[in-house]
Amino acid sequence: MYGFAKMISNLINAIEFNELTLGYRDSLAVTEFSGAIKLGSLTAVVGANGSGKSTIFKGIIGALKPISGNILFASHQEIAYLPQRSELDLSFPARVFDFVSLGLWSKRGLLGRITSSDRQCIANAIEKVGLSEVLHKTIDNLSGGQMQRAMFARVIVQDANIILLDEPFNAIDANTTIDLIDQVKAWHNEKRTIMVIMHDLNLVRKYFPNMILMAQKPLAWGETSKLLTSQIPMAARCSQSSEEMESACEVNNYVAFQSIHRQYCKGKNDVSTL
Repeated sequence: MYGFAKMISNLINAIEFNELTLGYRDSLAVTEFSGAIKLGSLTAVVGANGSGKSTIFKGIIGALKPISGNILFASHQEIAYLPQRSELDLSFPARVFDFVSLGLWSKRGLLGRITSSDRQCIANAIEKVGLSEVLHKTIDNLSGGQMQRAMFARVIVQDANIILLDEPFNAIDANTTIDLIDQVKAWHNEKRTIMVIMHDLNLVRKYFPNMILMAQKPLAWGETSKLLTSQIPMAARCSQSSEEMESACEVNNYVAFQSIHRQYCKGKNDVSTL
């Protein structure tokens, strides 16, 4: 599960990144990423497409080996990872119950026997996300919102200390978003450590105490209330240059960004999403 990361018994944070660089073949996606995710924290990760958000998650779960630097975990941490729906093969005719049961693979293995208590746990998770009526429906017949609920149910079954959610609220209806936000809040109340890749800054401001602004490296990292202001239109666009992978970011609504003032761009976009 942890790939090329290390577990440190006396680490006071859930995750620590030390000069981490990640990439794909000849292309660097994340550079000089350093910082810490506190135990029990709820953090939104924001930035434009290609800014390295999903890459960081792949580094955490061990799917990508660091080019340099490392990732450290506190001891006794387990990870649950919810990928983007586009990364899943939904053509396989698995039932909702069977799909959610895959959350037990770390405890039972892919071919392990599911106990009666496991079945109750799966049923409870499915009920919690509001899918009891489609329990035996195949996932290829679910709507986008229903599929996202099923993915959340699978994470519930995993019962992990660290939860990574990659764009969990994209392309779903408002009611589903509210229900799944409630589940994220419940995890946070249980003192789990949660990182969520987000595009909607309105949701970030309302529900996420902490945030990281990414453009191949952290441009800002801290309390959301200090990094976002409600008085100024929300506008932030990040991009990268071709050769040096330098970030450029228009920041009209972020404060305390003195360290990146040279990276402002001149665009006049006024948007509420990244």
